[in-house]
Amino acid sequence: MDKLQFYIDGAWVDPAVPATLAVTNPATEESFARISLGSRADVDRAVAAARRAFEVTSAASVKERLGWLRHIIEGFRARLPELARTMTLEMGSPITFSTERQATVALFHFEEAARVLAEYPFEERMGHGIVRREPIGVCGLITPWNWPLNQVASKVAPALATGCTVVLKPSEIAPLSATLFAEIVHAAGLPPGAFNLVNGDGPTVGEAIAAHPGIDMVSFTGSTAAGIRVAKLAADTVKRVAQELGGKSANIILDDADIAAAVTQGVHACYTNAGQNCQSPTRMLVPRRQRDAAFAAARQAVETIKLGDPMDPATTMGPLVSPMQYEKVQALIRSGIDEGATLVAGGTGRPPGVERGHFARPTVFGDVTPAMRISREEIFGPVLSILCYDTEEEAVAMANDTPFGLAGFVQSKDLRRARAVANRIRAGRVYVNGAAFDRSLPFGGYKQSGNGREFGVFGFEEYLEVKALVGFGD
Repeated sequence: MDKLQFYIDGAWVDPAVPATLAVTNPATEESFARISLGSRADVDRAVAAARRAFEVTSAASVKERLGWLRHIIEGFRARLPELARTMTLEMGSPITFSTERQATVALFHFEEAARVLAEYPFEERMGHGIVRREPIGVCGLITPWNWPLNQVASKVAPALATGCTVVLKPSEIAPLSATLFAEIVHAAGLPPGAFNLVNGDGPTVGEAIAAHPGIDMVSFTGSTAAGIRVAKLAADTVKRVAQELGGKSANIILDDADIAAAVTQGVHACYTNAGQNCQSPTRMLVPRRQRDAAFAAARQAVETIKLGDPMDPATTMGPLVSPMQYEKVQALIRSGIDEGATLVAGGTGRPPGVERGHFARPTVFGDVTPAMRISREEIFGPVLSILCYDTEEEAVAMANDTPFGLAGFVQSKDLRRARAVANRIRAGRVYVNGAAFDRSLPFGGYKQSGNGREFGVFGFEEYLEVKALVGFGD
């Protein structure tokens, strides 16, 4: 499964400077593939190709762009099982989840981009002129390992749909699915240079993309600390920066909700993708008088989770992605114990009977206070903190007491009451009563969770410039 070439200017090419990195299966801790690590020279080559191609893609008609997207969609559907299996191997998500969520949701973004493109008004009369929307140019896309294809698709799809060109750097931890995706793009017949892929690490390839004067926009998904670095590097060339960063989402369960059902749903939502999910509801806020019922429901929910071989369709939770991620999660679990939180379920170490792989125990803490590390830091693992509140006002204040603002969750039998609380949560997306994912609605953060939006029309418009043509009045 070695993937040692980059995709630049419509062809598979060798890196400028040979250097390789092993890709490791987090369930077995064994290396099973290698990739090449790129350099600034590779980024320069990819950017030059993208700039040449922009002359073609920016002038392409809507019909031509829709054709490209449809060919990608067809190729994606044909190779979806292979894409899902590759993500399971490279980052450990269970095969059922990889198929039904990881790969399928990535496909959704291309279908949604095609839908938006077909109906989008690129020009409209306004006042005494015309407002015209044009592709921004060459886009540098830097994506994470936790949703390897979802985040690639949520950026590449609108970029290509609007007529932009792309230089993509997927995570070096989970890069193989993105390389398979590049094969799909190649078969779709896009103009050479419209899509380019350079593997590599953040300090080399990622920083070269962020700072490159030939790139007009950089879209980054990852940690807040890395996002700050990207923004600083991009500032010198005043390029547009769109970021989706960390989260510490609150799940407010109001006192009229079915506590057992709401807690059970909240536990499983927190553990989506082994907790390696930026919008996970990792802080559960419950009425103090329902504390004991919440703890009991959380314990029962944890008992239904099946950890094991990610290739087993019955497995519902796989390993964490790397030794570094495993150790980070273990350190934060220890901090919760040391700071006096009540250990409701789970704890440190691997699950019983598991001798290899970066598997963490699904953990629930109760009696958590807002000042504890487990309540303030993004853990990115299967760790839930339950906090108690006395009044609705206190619950909202606790939910907003965070530097993050990616998502929020509200549970109530009274939809009007839930809406009133949702309006007060300072986050870019709020889910009410376990609502399902909606690809057409905007996704992005307030505060240190980022800027800009992805998905649907809002994600589409991130890749467009606005031009006023003055003097075309009636």
